[in-house]
Amino acid sequence: MAKRRLRSSTVVLGGMGLLALTITSCGSEPDRRCADRTTRETLPSHECRSGSGGSGGSGGSGGRGSYYYGGSTSSYDGKVQGGSFDKSAVDRGGFGCTRSGGG
Repeated sequence: MAKRRLRSSTVVLGGMGLLALTITSCGSEPDRRCADRTTRETLPSHECRSGSGGSGGSGGSGGRGSYYYGGSTSSYDGKVQGGSFDKSAVDRGGFGCTRSGGG
């Protein structure tokens, strides 16, 4: 009985799958986009304050926007929905993650 050898393409595809799992697992950051807190309209990224952790406020060196975490942008009116301006309120989860609640 002859031994089967794995083709290099099989090894590469397996490695890519493992890489994808690693990227989407626990430690990854939630998606974020710049948006106006009042109107929820999507803004250009330069309108958001750099280094903003989603804590709000109107101070800082940026424009009128804040980062909106998770959720999506409506294709109808371009407004953000389904996420939060508070980064800690967005739970990424992922493969092999344990969800620990904090109070």
